[in-house]
Amino acid sequence: MSIISYLNGEFLPLERAAVPIEERGHQFGDGVYEVVRVYGGRPFLLEWHLERLERSLAAISIQNPYTKSEWTNVIHEAIRRSQEAEATVYWQVTRGIAPRSHGFPATAASVSLVVRPLPGAQDRPEPVKLFALPDQRWANAYVKTINLLPNVLAKEAAHHAGAFEALLVREGVLTEGSSSNVWFVRAGRLYTHSQNRYILAGITRRFVLELAERLNLSVSEQEFRVEDLAEVDEVFLTGTTSEIRLVHEIFTDQAIRPELHQLSANPPHGLVPPVQNLKVLWRQADEHFVASRLQQAFAAAIDDFRLYGAPFPAL
Repeated sequence: MSIISYLNGEFLPLERAAVPIEERGHQFGDGVYEVVRVYGGRPFLLEWHLERLERSLAAISIQNPYTKSEWTNVIHEAIRRSQEAEATVYWQVTRGIAPRSHGFPATAASVSLVVRPLPGAQDRPEPVKLFALPDQRWANAYVKTINLLPNVLAKEAAHHAGAFEALLVREGVLTEGSSSNVWFVRAGRLYTHSQNRYILAGITRRFVLELAERLNLSVSEQEFRVEDLAEVDEVFLTGTTSEIRLVHEIFTDQAIRPELHQLSANPPHGLVPPVQNLKVLWRQADEHFVASRLQQAFAAAIDDFRLYGAPFPAL
């Protein structure tokens, strides 16, 4: 099926869903977005995504253009039109269309949405590597803004270094990935960064916290530092499209290692650092016992969701 797109109240072929030159998302990155995973033709945890969208819009003073019911209807209709059982739905809200000026215009918000099929995922994807980089995003990472240049640069730097994902580090604290949340296991206990302004609290992160409770796993939401990696047994990522992804190595480059603790005031020559002298910070030494339990529980919940429309059906 063709990719389904939606722009300001109208479903359109993707090639016709054009954004005006003076759209503020295009010129300023002035907007927020969400991505929901579709399993079995149903959007997973949509209510949680809509709650986060509301928080992000409120944070940057954009009035939500739709009610939760209206959003739900649009998203379900987009999925129906796509005829895709496995997909992602991306949607964004910007401050609208107005002559370019930094001040907020008196204009209606602009809404766009696209449904794309998602290739079938591997049952047990191979564990991945993370490239540790200084977290150079703004201080309000809790807002799911479309202004993603720092994340894009970090992801590209990770790929350039041969890693799956960037691990962002702010003054020695391991915050999250460029498009994922990160978890650590030490002596059977789960650790993930506390939900504050410096991370985007992922929907899958929230769901895994619920899974951990159901599995009677101990969890601490707190800061985890680079030096704490010496005592870590397991590492994994969570995200809407990556689900739960095991990690087998974390490395950095010697040249940028000091900046994991304190950024230099001198501007770098480029923001995608060259890879010259790699330094391993952590490497998996044993099996992913805890993370594998969570993977299995996640897969079972998704199977239930596909069948019953709920991850934990009351049978």
